[in-house]
Parts: sequence; C-alpha cells; structure tokens
Amino acid sequence: MNYHISLVEDDQNIQNIVSAYLKKEGFEVTWSGSAEEAWHIWETNPPDMWILDIMLPGMDGYEFCKKIRNESDVPIIIISAKDEEIDKILGLELGGDDYLTKPFSPRELVARVKRLFKRSQPKTTTDTKEDTIKIDHLFIYKKDRRIYWNGQEQEITTKEFDMLQLFAENTNRAFSREELLVKVWGNDYFGSDRAVDDLVKRIRKKLKDIPLETVWGFGYRLRKSED
Repeated sequence: MNYHISLVEDDQNIQNIVSAYLKKEGFEVTWSGSAEEAWHIWETNPPDMWILDIMLPGMDGYEFCKKIRNESDVPIIIISAKDEEIDKILGLELGGDDYLTKPFSPRELVARVKRLFKRSQPKTTTDTKEDTIKIDHLFIYKKDRRIYWNGQEQEITTKEFDMLQLFAENTNRAFSREELLVKVWGNDYFGSDRAVDDLVKRIRKKLKDIPLETVWGFGYRLRKSED
C-alpha cells in the first residue's frame, strides 16, 4: 500500500529534503506552507499521516493539530525548532503521536514514520481468541486495533490504544508513570510524565466509567471485577 503523507512546513529547503527521503521510501507526499493550505488538502485528499511544523504563518501547528484531532485519529508527527519540554508536552496533549526537534536527521524521521504506520494501521488477519481481550465491558481486538466499550466502538488514537492494551493485558497491576512512558512512548521519549496523566484523562473521557484507577503518588491500574 502506498501511504499518503502530507507535510505542513513553510521552509522550502526542509520541504524538499523531507519529501525526497519519503518519496525514496515509496510514500506519496503532498506539502503545504500553511495550515490553511493543509486544511484544503484534508478536505480534498486526506492523508494517512501528517508531518506538521509548529511555527507556521497564520494558524499555528498546535491549533491545526487540535483541529485535525477533532476530526480524525490519523497519525500526526510534530516537527519543531521549539525544544522546550513544555512545547513537547503541549504537542502531545493536543493529539500528536510523536515529536521531533529541529534540526533532525531525515533518516530518523523516516524511521519514525515507518514505526508509527506499523503501530497504527490495522492488520487484516481474522480475529482469534488470542487476538481478543475482554475485561468486563471492554473488548479489545488487537489485530484490527479496535476498541469497544459497553457495546459501542470507540474512536481512539494510537497511544490510547497502546495504553489500553497494556492495562487490559495486566489487569489490577499498578504501573508507575515512568513505566507507562517507556512502554507507550518508548525509550527515546524524554518529556514529562504529564503526558501520561493527559492520556489517561482522554481515555476516561471517551470510555465513561472505565475502572482506570489512580494509584496516588505512583501511577495507574485497570481494575477488573471479581468473576
């Protein structure tokens, strides 16, 4: 499958370099120099992934990320010269799936693109008992990366799915925030554990009354009722 990636970046040099590397890997690439142009792409030829700069003329990347996330769970990689921890946290809290600080290696960006596609795209294999997790009113279909809560399918992001699967495979076990950062965001994530709290908050909002408990001063656990 030829995935369509849309790059939102107003620096033409970065546009050319990133586009060349992505096209070399077989991706279809469109680009725009502003969020307003990118929104037109979203309405006419929606991509399978966004690579989004923060510092843009007009609407900034944070606002565009929020706007896209209100419409879809399509993967978003944020690229930015802003390397403060608060900037990374904000980008992830608004729905970004990854954050890469400029200057970056185009090869690293390509590797992150491939990894995110691998994690976010459903597989077409037939469900088996091993592929399905049932915890009370929660159903998780691992191969298709689908979540059902109280009989209704839920629209969730990649990291929301990864965290829910981790909790569901380890019910009643308390995970520290540091553990969750490593297991959901990966060893190369250096942001604050506030990202964990925000992700849990989003899951609780979408899956109302899910027994995802706070372990005060430590982290979180998914409680399973006694059979």
